[in-house]
Amino acid sequence: MKVITGTVVDGKIEVPAGALSDGESVAILARGSDEPIRLTAEQDEELSRAVEEIRRGKFVEGDELLAELRALKAR
Repeated sequence: MKVITGTVVDGKIEVPAGALSDGESVAILARGSDEPIRLTAEQDEELSRAVEEIRRGKFVEGDELLAELRALKAR
């Protein structure tokens, strides 16, 4: 799984060139929506595993993640 940010332009989501391959499956989370996010059982399990990793200290700080994304964009 990877985290990529994008911007909506004329109703389409634009992401940095090369960030995704054609045909790649994506999930979109839009901030500010009042609708609940519904997950499949598999997605819920994946999220639960990720939360447990975070509780064990296995995560990347936001600033570090942004720096990594900027470095990828600069390539």
